[in-house]
Amino acid sequence: MAQRYILLVQCPDRRGVVAAVAGYLADNQASIVESNHFNDSLHDEFFMRVVFRRDGPGMPDLAELEAGFAPNARAFDMTCSFHDASAKPRVLIAVSKFGHCLYDLLHRWRAGLLPVAITAVVSNHDDMRSFVEWNGLPYHHLPVAPGEKAAQEARMLELVDAQGVDLVVLARYMQILSPEMCARLAGRCINIHHSFLPSFKGARPYHQAHARGVKIIGATAHYVTTDLDEGPIIEQDVARVSHNHTPGEMVVMGQEIECRVLSHAVSWHVERRVVMNGQRTIVFG
Repeated sequence: MAQRYILLVQCPDRRGVVAAVAGYLADNQASIVESNHFNDSLHDEFFMRVVFRRDGPGMPDLAELEAGFAPNARAFDMTCSFHDASAKPRVLIAVSKFGHCLYDLLHRWRAGLLPVAITAVVSNHDDMRSFVEWNGLPYHHLPVAPGEKAAQEARMLELVDAQGVDLVVLARYMQILSPEMCARLAGRCINIHHSFLPSFKGARPYHQAHARGVKIIGATAHYVTTDLDEGPIIEQDVARVSHNHTPGEMVVMGQEIECRVLSHAVSWHVERRVVMNGQRTIVFG
């Protein structure tokens, strides 16, 4: 398969944007293989994701292509970026004692289904060390002692910077990030939580849900912000339950949903299918 590239565009909605993008790529011997766009009519904003490939020897390299697009970007007041689709974003995974999301992500990564470079796994507990190291990855045990949360977060951010991490994935990392850390990781930190049990906080949420006779359980993957569990949503899913389900069965069902939702969110993020639009996201299929 020919090398592919991605162009992301956001701008005020105006006639001629699509034509300008397509014309520029054609003039530079690039061929579009996938194109998605969306008009946010409430805010008159236009969003576009284009995948293209080289279609002639004269196509410039990516940096030159982006530089040459600048007149179009100015003319349409665009925010835009060009990306090499083969580049694997560098990912740091954080986990606590629940391993199901970590197991799923590492399985997909080892099977070649998750196009990322996992740099390491960090945890405030040591439970997952043997599994992570068996997978050939560094494991950093960063416990959170009373009064030392700021120092622990500083060590985690040192890893992010030293390893050139593009995305941090909270795979059931049971710590609330400080506002300072949320700000440092804005737009590049994804969390998973049991979103369809919002009334059941704290320990054993599925047991609480069972006691209340809920009929739906589910999960949400979202970007982390200073508003706890209220960041822009990337993916959600649910499953129906009934009085026949035990708390243990609901836990298993919930964990399966969490794995699925988180893996979708991570995949879509690294494939640059997710675009922030205020407190919402646009997810191009």
